[in-house]
Amino acid sequence: MLADVASRLKPSDRVLELGCGTGGTAIRLAVGVAHWTATDFSSEMIEIARAKPAGENVSFVVADAGNAFDGGPFDAICAFNVLHLVEDHPAALARIFANLKPAGLLITKTWCFADMPLKLRALFSLLRVIGMFPATTSLTVPQLRQAILEAGFEIAEERIFGKHWQNPYIVARKPELSDR
Repeated sequence: MLADVASRLKPSDRVLELGCGTGGTAIRLAVGVAHWTATDFSSEMIEIARAKPAGENVSFVVADAGNAFDGGPFDAICAFNVLHLVEDHPAALARIFANLKPAGLLITKTWCFADMPLKLRALFSLLRVIGMFPATTSLTVPQLRQAILEAGFEIAEERIFGKHWQNPYIVARKPELSDR
């Protein structure tokens, strides 16, 4: 998956990553772009990311998906395994759309919990109740696809990396001419 992401980015690109965790993706992919801003709501995760060796073109910033857009618009916004943690998908996707340049890319891999077997959903619910799993939004793959389209994006590609079809990798493009 990371090789596919890298193939879509250009050396002149400015990239925003939402939910970077401990920064592994940012460190690996930033070598191919002008600047990579990696954000996470967890100051502890950002602290770990900042302690790792990274290029000078990587910035690690504490910010949640709602207010991570300083420095925009961006050429690409990456949201790996984070959109299912957002309560208001339409608002989050609208902010992403607004902070992309024309023809900019949204590259996401999102868990669609509503498509998982009932036993797994029950397990995640139990783990959530005892504080061992975060609150998630339960989307199906078609609902995720529809939310991306309703935000104004065109879906350029959808693939599955790994064995879980409920975790699609979607590349969406902001139209070059948009009235939004």
